[in-house]
Amino acid sequence: MACMKLGSKSNAFQRQGQAWFCTTGLPSDIVVEVEEMSFHLHKFPLLSRSGVMERLIAEVSEGDKKCVICLPKIPGGAKTFELVAKFCYGVKLELTASNVVYLRYASEQLEMTEEYGEGNLGTQTETFLNQVVLRNWKDSLKALQTCDDISCAEEHHVTKRCIESLTTKACTDPNLFGWPMMEHGPMQSPGGSVMWNGISTGARPKHSSSDWWYEDVSTLSLPLYKRLISTMESHGIRLEILAGSVALYAKKYLPGLNRHQGANESTSRSMPVTLGAPPEEQKVLLEEIDELLPVQKGLVPTKFLFGLLRTAMILKANPSCLANLEKRIGMQLDQATLEDLLMPNFSHSMETLYDFDCVQRILEHFLAMDQITGGSSPCSVDDRQLIGSPSLTPITTVAKLIDGYLVEVAPDVNLKLPKFQALAAAVPEYARPLDDGLYRAIDIYLKSHPWLAESDREQLCRLIDCQKLSLEACTHAAQNERLPLRIIVQVLFFEQLQLRTSIAGCFLVSDNLDGSRQLRSGLAGSTECGWTTAVRENQVLKVGMDNMRMRVSELEKECSSMRHEIEKLSGTKGSSTWGNVSKKLGFKMKSQMCSAQEGSVSNQNNVSAKLDKAKDRHAKHKKNSSSDGFAL
Repeated sequence: MACMKLGSKSNAFQRQGQAWFCTTGLPSDIVVEVEEMSFHLHKFPLLSRSGVMERLIAEVSEGDKKCVICLPKIPGGAKTFELVAKFCYGVKLELTASNVVYLRYASEQLEMTEEYGEGNLGTQTETFLNQVVLRNWKDSLKALQTCDDISCAEEHHVTKRCIESLTTKACTDPNLFGWPMMEHGPMQSPGGSVMWNGISTGARPKHSSSDWWYEDVSTLSLPLYKRLISTMESHGIRLEILAGSVALYAKKYLPGLNRHQGANESTSRSMPVTLGAPPEEQKVLLEEIDELLPVQKGLVPTKFLFGLLRTAMILKANPSCLANLEKRIGMQLDQATLEDLLMPNFSHSMETLYDFDCVQRILEHFLAMDQITGGSSPCSVDDRQLIGSPSLTPITTVAKLIDGYLVEVAPDVNLKLPKFQALAAAVPEYARPLDDGLYRAIDIYLKSHPWLAESDREQLCRLIDCQKLSLEACTHAAQNERLPLRIIVQVLFFEQLQLRTSIAGCFLVSDNLDGSRQLRSGLAGSTECGWTTAVRENQVLKVGMDNMRMRVSELEKECSSMRHEIEKLSGTKGSSTWGNVSKKLGFKMKSQMCSAQEGSVSNQNNVSAKLDKAKDRHAKHKKNSSSDGFAL
């Protein structure tokens, strides 16, 4: 820390308990009381340097009373007046960044100007402040910290000048200057000594980044820190840099945030250990942090915002602060993890284990923001575009996240059906490429709530789109006794439809493969080896189609048995009951099964005819090649 030495005499002051005595050999003729300390001094050194002391001594001398003067409002108290007295006596003392602000205002209060002596304390402190302290990062920061204890610091703009000095240095690229300007962290100079007045010695910092000043400014009090951040923002420092500083400041003074920090997270510097402030002070700090954070998306990590929200719930912050944090999280919900969403319920009712309502509000904020930013509508995309479209990536990610959250909260027996159903239905249908996650969550909820009525089960299961279930999910759902019978029938129908579509696709692929092989055979003059390969591939394809036909027949048998079960339950004729079920499901299964069977037989005949034609063409080609001779 830089310093400036004043005075030349040796120390002539001695302390005895709560009193200071000047040991010059002359008896003291004045007592100055500052706080609980008494200074036994002499009149002449004081009145020759201070206009206030001159007037007070004159007033006391006129009354012929014992000369006792009380100075109750000296900045810095007795410790500062001790330095003032040494300056008046010409005793050696040092001006530093820690005491210059106190001495600057003490000299103003005591009127220690040039009128009462050349090179008076006011001039000396102002010179040191401008030429040394404000040119140095560490000293400017230290001087600013002392301004927090002085109520009149704004009168001479010392606080503002310190903040402007720090802002200018924070805005400057540290790579453009030598290390003494920054004075941050360890430094090894190849030349040995390092000059302190901002002159580069050739030594460079090992690591220089835009966040080098974060830890230093985190030592400021909240009012000074707020002023510094506001000034930096007005000077054009990037918002992401300011957001990083605010986040570090919050982690330092809000112990609850460090508990929620992930184990895999690591910071570039170790976090200082601070004792937790009283809850009321932490609440005020958290609300101020919320106001300091930039509102733009992505400037603050989502995990940090969730930590703020949890802490705000524990500290019972005001509703506006909670709402702001929820909106911030909603703007970047696609960057959250399942662990972030699992927030404990801190309300007095404690109905559910996790705060379900908070997640619902966060999702609503995200969906509203997605609409404002031009999110895609369900009518403008199909299933193939859904997975590959970059504009749908956030909403698809959030849909998967919400489905995972529903799976985690579904076992909670206190979770009411309307809340669970509302959150599941809040995600747009086009946001889910597959409904496997939603099906799993509903299945767990039905298992944990066996007392639900059949109508409630059916209403909840209507959220599942059976056409968007994978083959594994369809297989599980077809055997799931917890699902309503209507849903099982739909699952079986769409599973059968998918299999038949796959069979039709296999026939189409077979035709294409047969035609392409014939073309390659005609162009390249393929020999017996090519025919053998074609026959082998057709045999493999035929085996696969036979397996699919067996699976279709099994599904038809299952549907038939289910039809008989429905007839028994309803007590009416089978044909009318099955027709009503078909009408309710919106499709005609019997006709499609017949058409599928006819298509399978016709396709099989077509394949056999094509194989015979291929053999005839191959025999003719072989006969021609034998008569004309072998040609490449």
